[in-house]
Amino acid sequence: MSSPAIPPSLPSILLSAVKLRPSSAQRSTLLPSFPKRPTNTTRRMGNRYHMKEIHELFLLLFLLFFLRCSVAVASSDDFTAFVYVGCSQTKSVSGSPYQSNVDSLLTSLANAAALSSYDSFTSSAASTTNPAYGLFQCRTDLANSVCASCVRSALDQLSSLCPSSTGATVQLKGCFFRYGDESFLGKPDTTLLYNKCGSVAPDEHSSDLLVMRDTALSGLASGGGNYRLGTGGRVRGLAQCVGDQSPNDCGGCVAAAVAQLKDICGVADAGDAYLGKCYVSYWSDAVDTSGHHHGNRPSGGRRWTVIVFLCLLSVAALGRV
Repeated sequence: MSSPAIPPSLPSILLSAVKLRPSSAQRSTLLPSFPKRPTNTTRRMGNRYHMKEIHELFLLLFLLFFLRCSVAVASSDDFTAFVYVGCSQTKSVSGSPYQSNVDSLLTSLANAAALSSYDSFTSSAASTTNPAYGLFQCRTDLANSVCASCVRSALDQLSSLCPSSTGATVQLKGCFFRYGDESFLGKPDTTLLYNKCGSVAPDEHSSDLLVMRDTALSGLASGGGNYRLGTGGRVRGLAQCVGDQSPNDCGGCVAAAVAQLKDICGVADAGDAYLGKCYVSYWSDAVDTSGHHHGNRPSGGRRWTVIVFLCLLSVAALGRV
């Protein structure tokens, strides 16, 4: 007969229980894990990170807007934009007395443009029998520094536009100069040299536009002085005569330019006419004529005032970011 099994002693039972109990590392793998609640420090760090991203985004947007403003203002004030050129058919010989007179004349024009908006010269130092005659003129509302820059730009283009020509006229948006071997100083000239018309107004607005245009242009023809402004409703007009013209000659030139514009441009919403000794321009404020050249339009205007204000506002905001 077999002996009954002897139960284990109490110490051995406790030892087995201790061996079966899982360790802390084992318990961590057995129990489900839950995300920890963010502390106040973690929240603050996250808020700072998001605010930094927002500041960087605003900084980028302001920089892009400021760049757009700079381009817009720069384009609006590009007084050196090319308009037209006229070159004589005859050529001068390099190193000849006449060419020396021309070189001296052009230097005088460039220097004088820093002091006034108009001047004329006769250069005969190298040869009194072959003098060179010339003048320059800038828009009257331009500063002398802008005038000088415009004239220099026109002179810099002469060699490529009219190489070795005995006479030439270069017209930019804000200025022009002319020189030749025959005197034209003080003489009237109503020859049409260049014209450009804007878009044709829609039929439902054409009659109103014509009335306002004619009112603005009539104000130019009847006005006094070499620099004239006219207004007719939403249409603006501007005229300027060369500084060597008498009041009567200036009036006659402006009247001829007005007649040319009415005949050539019809019901166009804008137009420019450049004659030998004057130019006339008109435009409508109610339509977008950005594709049309308004080289004669006075600087400024509400649209550019708003753009400049927004540019300054962006600079102020950049300083706070």
